[in-house]
Amino acid sequence: MDDKDQAMKCSQAAPDVETGAAVADRDVAQVEGEAHRRKPEKITLIVHSGDFDKLYSAFIIGNGALSMGMEASMYFTFWGLSRLRRGRLASGPLSKMHLLGLGKLMVKRRMRKQRVRPLEEMARDFRELGGKIFACDMTMDIMGIKAEQLHQELIDEYCAVGTYIREARESTVTLFI
Repeated sequence: MDDKDQAMKCSQAAPDVETGAAVADRDVAQVEGEAHRRKPEKITLIVHSGDFDKLYSAFIIGNGALSMGMEASMYFTFWGLSRLRRGRLASGPLSKMHLLGLGKLMVKRRMRKQRVRPLEEMARDFRELGGKIFACDMTMDIMGIKAEQLHQELIDEYCAVGTYIREARESTVTLFI
């Protein structure tokens, strides 16, 4: 019996046995199918600070995550939430080297020179890219902030800490800014 006859006999005797290539192809298809069913990675940020540079950091990180295909949400509370008032998004001081406003003026000038988008545009970009913004309703009560005082077009939901916890539990990255 030659090699060809023996291979034919083996394939007839064991029709249920898969070749290595068939197993590999099936495994690759299964992994690819699971990857398509998995949710995308997610980032959740607590925006607690109302400092100008920290708000920029939050929106830079959020927009970066969205542009990389991640889901992103921001939970605004306390001084971060107060910056969501109309006309106040970019009004906070610098976190360091504020120098009675001179430090912020120098930073803003450098940002303009480097063509960094204004904070208001970054916030709109975040929403347009699919980012979610949550406003802490307990903070609104404590600080006397009314919904009509806020940039309502930016806010997805007025909610309590449970919403943040749900978002954070679903996230691969969480940050406190």
